[in-house]
Amino acid sequence: MSHDITPITMPKFGLAMTEGKIAGWMVEPGTAIKTGDELVDIETSKITNAFESPVTGMLRRQVASNGEMLPVGALIGVVADPAVPDADIDAFITRFQADFAASSDAQSDSAPVDEPVMMTVGDHTLRVHERGEGDGTPLLLIHGFGGDLKNWMLNHAALAHGRRVIAFDLPGHGESSKDVGPGTLAFFADVTARLLAQLKIRQAHVMGHSLGGGIALTLAHTAPHSVASLVLVAPAGLGPQINMTFINGFIEADRVRAVQDVLKYLVHDKSLIGRRMSDDVLRYKRLDGVQAALRTVADACFPDGHQGDDLRPVLAAVAVPVTVIWGREDEILPVTQADGLSTSVERHILPDIGHMPQLECADKVNGMVEDFMKSKVVAT
Repeated sequence: MSHDITPITMPKFGLAMTEGKIAGWMVEPGTAIKTGDELVDIETSKITNAFESPVTGMLRRQVASNGEMLPVGALIGVVADPAVPDADIDAFITRFQADFAASSDAQSDSAPVDEPVMMTVGDHTLRVHERGEGDGTPLLLIHGFGGDLKNWMLNHAALAHGRRVIAFDLPGHGESSKDVGPGTLAFFADVTARLLAQLKIRQAHVMGHSLGGGIALTLAHTAPHSVASLVLVAPAGLGPQINMTFINGFIEADRVRAVQDVLKYLVHDKSLIGRRMSDDVLRYKRLDGVQAALRTVADACFPDGHQGDDLRPVLAAVAVPVTVIWGREDEILPVTQADGLSTSVERHILPDIGHMPQLECADKVNGMVEDFMKSKVVAT
């Protein structure tokens, strides 16, 4: 009857987490629970998080005791219907523990493949993920406010044909260190330039989304020789308007449902915002220093509820090919900010798409970017 039994396992709060301690159960065995209820506090080397139930049912067993340290994925509890016999639960736990032990032994014999790495860049520790190889000019991907390198999960590998493609977490974001200095576009552009230098990349195509687009434009202004072309996806800096309900809501949301409501501003198809994405964002926001870092960035880049950097003159002055991709239904940065650009700037306005075209219509965006890099850019 194992199909009536659901394992509760040690969660993974961030890429670097390998184990966690049961800091304290909040629900006793025999208690009816629903999805989103806080079950147990998990302590890691960085934070203590309340782990919320991924399912609805009855907590039948606390397999892990308070104070016990266990690896990610280990069984810590069991949820099952009250009608499931204790003997079936005992058998389920025995099988799970045996399978987990065998899996752990197998994984220990093989090295991880194609995983992000942590790099020291100046005073910062950055999570960096590089894919692809070849002679093509490398492509650098810069995510937006509150995002991380996973914002490119549908683009990263697809664009890594014949070239290196590098995604990374900006300071204050993802698994990178949380010091954001003054939180300005110039600060992030400087860190980006240092990362390129450390990777020994003399020049790269730079693709930036939202705040990352503003960073890409700033990089083209402050380190022009490092930029071969610009792909700007709903970029910051081309108009004063910004949805501060999203910005403030993202900073302040502290429960899954609140996070999920805020994230729906990002896309036109609201069904794309699922529980897993919300869980990932909430785990990130509970890391030490995240809220202060995000507030610093918001205050620096969006003072008085408006965008503080006017980058239209920068865009008009850049000497490299530029393409702009924008969703017509963008609820964060209005698509009208793409109006009035130089005729030399290639524009793609996508119907029925919101603020994240790279996720909502990934295949189309990937094709546009691939064609742009091949046909519009002259080797230097």
